[in-house]
Amino acid sequence: MNNQLYINEIQTLFDDVQRSQIFEDQKTMTDAVPLFSVSEINSKYENEKNAEGFDLKQFVLSHFDFLGTKISITRETQLPIDEHIEKLWDELTRTAYEEKGTLLKLPKPYVVPGGRFNEFFYWDSYFIMLGLQTSGRIEMMENIIENCSYLIQTVGFVPNASRTHFLSRSQPPYFSLMLDLLFETTKDETIYIKYYDTLEKEYAFWMNGEKDLENGLSIKRVLKTVDGDILNRYFDEANEPRPESYLIDIEDGENAGEEFYRNIRSACESGWDFSSRWFADGDTIQTIETLNLAQVDLNSLLWHLENTLAKSSSLQNLSEKGKYYSERATGRKRMIDKYFWNENSGTYRDYHMKKNTKTSSEHIAALYPLFLGLATENQAKSVAKNIEEKFLYQGGLVTTTKNSGQQWDFPNAWAPYQWLGFKSMKNYGFDDLAEKIKTNWSSNVERVYRNTGKLMEKYNALDIETVAGGGEYPNQDGFGWTNGVYLKLKQN
Repeated sequence: MNNQLYINEIQTLFDDVQRSQIFEDQKTMTDAVPLFSVSEINSKYENEKNAEGFDLKQFVLSHFDFLGTKISITRETQLPIDEHIEKLWDELTRTAYEEKGTLLKLPKPYVVPGGRFNEFFYWDSYFIMLGLQTSGRIEMMENIIENCSYLIQTVGFVPNASRTHFLSRSQPPYFSLMLDLLFETTKDETIYIKYYDTLEKEYAFWMNGEKDLENGLSIKRVLKTVDGDILNRYFDEANEPRPESYLIDIEDGENAGEEFYRNIRSACESGWDFSSRWFADGDTIQTIETLNLAQVDLNSLLWHLENTLAKSSSLQNLSEKGKYYSERATGRKRMIDKYFWNENSGTYRDYHMKKNTKTSSEHIAALYPLFLGLATENQAKSVAKNIEEKFLYQGGLVTTTKNSGQQWDFPNAWAPYQWLGFKSMKNYGFDDLAEKIKTNWSSNVERVYRNTGKLMEKYNALDIETVAGGGEYPNQDGFGWTNGVYLKLKQN
């Protein structure tokens, strides 16, 4: 059972299970492992489903293994938060040396986020690595990089997560930043040579289709502006309901446009599922238009990938390639200024290709040019002012200024952006603001831990009496990137 085949092969049963809502979480069925051959399960289902007294849930429970579809962590006594996290690294470690159901095999052990997320996630793993670095777990950092490299070499990219139904999309490309983190830890420059081919393959994935693209058009993850400039966007190969959110997508898509599902899936590639950032009207998911946008975070990360390829080429005296990637990075830096910097609002915005203008959504991804050192001193000063006035609350940095009920909107504070905010401010000498970001969010994490004994996926930055809300599923505990960012911030 490889690629999308498993879910396709049980499509009738899968459709019936998801529509009947016999499980509270639509992800449960996607993670289930068949106990018998798929053809045998299908045959039995067709023969039995119309019989009097047939119990669909009982049929599914007797033909699939649901062990490990959710991680539950309990402690008899509450440990100090640092000790709790150290134990969590081992409890969240998994292996997948062979495919099981939808789970992809990987060559090395890895750390999962926690809660309902019991597989390897791409951009989560970078922020998990921050904590592993602090904990001195260098081998696991190397494992994560090896797993990413394996996926890029075998699949062509790192999928959103290590399940077959994620093989149509990736997530924010953090592989080159993972190498930087390992180099910072080991001082071993040869990693840039060792993974050079992997870096090139990931770059080819993101740039696929650019060669013959005409002005004002887009293909896959590449778009060409009316001025002939190349930018990138998030994209998904498929235009159908997500298996892990099957019924939700079907219901949301009833009164939406023909590429609704692809727009939904493309937003998932960003990691921001979901946010008013993607909505044409700023309010409703039916107006989602991810495909019309070039995103400041993605293009900043691809600048870093180009820059890393230039550096890696130089280390190997590959002068022609070094020149090529260096020119690509220089060009992209110029494009980031041209298409994403908004002088009037003093911050970075996404670019709307069809309207040839910047979007109105104010969001925390404006930090990326500061995080990666692309902003000028004046731009950084302006963004820092904007962040302090509009995004920083008692419980940390919020993701947007709009409260839409979506989980990647106000008032939620997510771990990745606390680290990006802290590091961005440190990069440009705004040390007091960096300290405030660190203190506000870390204090919120500690408060929730004292009250619940858990580290959560996300936090409420405004009302520090509650945890966090919004989104397609309840707040999850574990939690990989929160553990990583918390440890890293406390170290700084």
